[in-house]
Amino acid sequence: MDWVDYAKGFCIVAVVMMHSTLGVEKVAGATGWMHHVIEFCRLFRMPDFFLISGLFLANVIDRDWRTYFDRKVVHFAYFYILWVAIQFALKKTVFVAELGWQGTAFAYLRAFWQPFGTLWFIYMLPIFFTIAKLARDRNVPWQVVMGFGVVLEIAHAAGIPPFSSGLVLVDEFAARFVYFYTDYIAAAHVFRFAAWAMANVPKALSALLAWGFANGVLVAMGYATLPVVSLALGATGACAVILFSALLSRLSFADVLRFAGQNSIVIYLAFFLPMGLSRALLLKFAPFLDLGTVALLVALAGLIGPVIAFLAVRGTRFDFLFKRPGWAYTCRAKPALQPAE
Repeated sequence: MDWVDYAKGFCIVAVVMMHSTLGVEKVAGATGWMHHVIEFCRLFRMPDFFLISGLFLANVIDRDWRTYFDRKVVHFAYFYILWVAIQFALKKTVFVAELGWQGTAFAYLRAFWQPFGTLWFIYMLPIFFTIAKLARDRNVPWQVVMGFGVVLEIAHAAGIPPFSSGLVLVDEFAARFVYFYTDYIAAAHVFRFAAWAMANVPKALSALLAWGFANGVLVAMGYATLPVVSLALGATGACAVILFSALLSRLSFADVLRFAGQNSIVIYLAFFLPMGLSRALLLKFAPFLDLGTVALLVALAGLIGPVIAFLAVRGTRFDFLFKRPGWAYTCRAKPALQPAE
């Protein structure tokens, strides 16, 4: 469905913008106009990413465990292990200078229980897929699982230990699982909602404007991260992204966003490298640019760079960077390659 690709594209653009902006601001020691953009997206950026990830789960959740485990756990584990190794290899000099060889080795091992850097999303997805199937197989009522997710999100927002502990595995599970599971349960309603938006453009635009105003006001007033409020803004923000994406799917000039969505995991895996290189070059050689513009250019590099790399290695022996090779399958039926998506 076209609008799903647009939603994924919007989410990956928002994620890259956030990391690019925060990275530029950290190095420069100041903030730019892009900071306000990422703050506006803060409460719904990752919730919508997880929501979309659970959208088609109902189609596969009743598969046998072996097939399901291969497609929903081993698949993402392959890319996580591969790209953790790549990131450590590329940043080895920095890590060794800061931590020493022993500290670097420990940091690498630690990445297997404390998700590393930007790759934490890839780490969390197999856990969410596994919990959802366990609940399904054991006939746990969806209301119980949903209620569990709501309580965890509120506890995290309130800073209640251990759900706001600094451990990525614990904190992100508490903060994000409810969105992933909600879209699995409510997928049919989500598709109807998107269809309504495409059939009622004026009403959908009015709803988007009203949401944008309310979200902006709550963010500006500092209320957005409060318990319950953060959950409400995450949910309504995800609905707004669905509306926005459904409307965009009617416009051919927005196909670039659709392409980004179709390759969202490719971008997510590799954006750190062009992001870091472009940030260093722009801050050093373009001091005349304001920080907001620098952050925007860095984000563009982070979005375009991985796509160029993906197209460059496609069909070569380096395909394994973005496609799971046959030897990495655990089922007998092994397709030659499976895209990162």
